[in-house]
Amino acid sequence: MRKLPLVILGCVAVFLTAVGGVLLVKTRGAKREMPETVHSMADYRIKEVHLQEEDRGQSRWDLDAAYGETFEEQGKSEMKVVTIRIHEPNREWTITSDEGTFFRDSKDVELRGHVVVISNDGLRMETTVLNWAAKDQRAWTDRPTTIWRSGVVAVGQSFESRVNDETTMLKGRVRATITGRPSAASPAEKS
Repeated sequence: MRKLPLVILGCVAVFLTAVGGVLLVKTRGAKREMPETVHSMADYRIKEVHLQEEDRGQSRWDLDAAYGETFEEQGKSEMKVVTIRIHEPNREWTITSDEGTFFRDSKDVELRGHVVVISNDGLRMETTVLNWAAKDQRAWTDRPTTIWRSGVVAVGQSFESRVNDETTMLKGRVRATITGRPSAASPAEKS
């Protein structure tokens, strides 16, 4: 009987030693998380970018990004998580992408990543790169592009739109599917 309390006391001592050892190892071995270091040659790094411009009272655009880096010498800004809203008299557009470049002097834009264009009149377009030339009022890509609108899905090898001429072309080998059902207009409406 006298050995039982000693065995229990020995087990408790071993248990406490093991827990103490684990805690000691964890505290000494824990690595401190270093703050995010940014290795960039940018002149400025800005969080929550917002740019806005009005074009002779006819249309207006807003550009928002999670963050951006400005390179003064190159005259450009690189941005992540980009949203552009274009407000025209008869239509509004929302364009989103993973990243983009804004060229200060020309006001040209290149969007990259998952680029999605949605208009308030039911059009949806997806591609991986979309370029905008402000001087020519031209949007284009040489990447595969899919367009959904009112039960029609069109897929092409490239895309070009000239705003001043009111022309839009889906180029290359084009495939169109007509379902006749507005509910099949875009993948966003299916979810």
